[in-house]
Amino acid sequence: MDKALKEITPKSEDFSQWYTDVVKKADLMDYAPVKGFIVIRPYAYRIWEFIQADLDVRFRATGHENAYFPLLIPESLLTREAEHVEGFSPEVAWVTIGGGEVLSERLAVRPTSETIVGAMYARWIQSYRDLPVLINQWNSVVRWEKSTRPFLRTTEFLWQEGHTVHRTEDEAVREAEQQLEAYRGLMQEVLAIPAVAGIKSAGERFAGAVETYTLEALMSDGRALQAATSHFLGQNFSKAFDIQFLDEDGGLKYGWTTSWGASTRLLGALIMVHGDDRGLRLPPRVAPIQVVIVPIGKGGERAQIVEYCHALKKRLDPSTRVMVDDRDEFTPGYKFNDWEMRGVPLRLEVGPRDVAAGQVMASRRDGGAKFAIAASELERAVSVVLDEIQHSLYEQALANLNAGSVEITDYQEALARDRRGFFYGDWCGEEACAAHLQEETSMTIRCLPLGLSPAWTGCAVCHQPSRHRVVFARAY
Repeated sequence: MDKALKEITPKSEDFSQWYTDVVKKADLMDYAPVKGFIVIRPYAYRIWEFIQADLDVRFRATGHENAYFPLLIPESLLTREAEHVEGFSPEVAWVTIGGGEVLSERLAVRPTSETIVGAMYARWIQSYRDLPVLINQWNSVVRWEKSTRPFLRTTEFLWQEGHTVHRTEDEAVREAEQQLEAYRGLMQEVLAIPAVAGIKSAGERFAGAVETYTLEALMSDGRALQAATSHFLGQNFSKAFDIQFLDEDGGLKYGWTTSWGASTRLLGALIMVHGDDRGLRLPPRVAPIQVVIVPIGKGGERAQIVEYCHALKKRLDPSTRVMVDDRDEFTPGYKFNDWEMRGVPLRLEVGPRDVAAGQVMASRRDGGAKFAIAASELERAVSVVLDEIQHSLYEQALANLNAGSVEITDYQEALARDRRGFFYGDWCGEEACAAHLQEETSMTIRCLPLGLSPAWTGCAVCHQPSRHRVVFARAY
């Protein structure tokens, strides 16, 4: 076994260290000079670009446009919405000096953009004819975290944040629900990650929101990850920032607003849902390299094999992200381990016998025995196999989600399973019970799953009458 592979801690031994080993050895990131910040390296950033591209298509299909709002937010704006600023205050970084001079007003380094966006929308909106406003932006935000982990929780992270204003409450609610479905489409169809869609409890919802919709994914260690959220903000921010419009009936009314976002946390989800003890396993639709061709041969035969491999690459290039690993300083075994570490979905091996037989030997990263592909069938066969791998990874993740979803009537049942999984149980609706659960178990109410009613078994914490069906879990 390759030395680098030996240095990966097995998932079953220490999941946290396994995760750190993979993100470092697969060249996804490096630690920056400032604590809590990371450098996203090209391989990981390419995955992020595929996520961006997919979401951009989904957003534009529903009428949204991209814009950009400033990084720095005056303190007077940030403090206008009381609940919002209270929720973010502990994480805000402040700029107090500019150009060598003390500023007359502190400037917050954007933790999120509802306040600066609200101030601008108040300028732009006068009439119902100006609505809806449907804007998204791609940016970074800073939240001064006490405990960080690459991609999952960093002081600065990349994301998109959508901000919309609507004429009616119903339109805004539909917007928030629609964007949750956009995220679900990305996760299922592109990232091959199933998730539970639901509504956050009052204690877990976004600061300043009336309702927060969420997608909760189950990681392979049994913990939850909040993958994306969409917020119905009601008129809270409209009233705080005076976002009013003259309606068709002549009345002056406040707009109804939403915001929604997904971040580079999705890269962490990809790693933890699909990765194994050999490293990454990337779904083909977001893999920077979908196919790697490895020539195997020595001496005089090597040049002919390499030429054959490049001819195959040329045929695949129009429809597939493919490369030939013709580095002569590494053994084939090293290359196999290297590309498995990086999660390349399909490896094609070519030796002298394969050249003579007009074929390649294929190895799928999602598992299974090697198999031959005739060179004459290359394009069609590779396309089929990549689709199969995409589907296979989703089905494996779905099986893990189903196996890890457990019905309970008392939270002690979750403790018996070492708190690993999604625990479906009833809740009385009292935040005191949610707080007690978290204090006793480190589990939180992840969401009230959409479409589920109480089982009427009594609250899983206090056993009083049920009001909601919820998912309990430990979360990242």
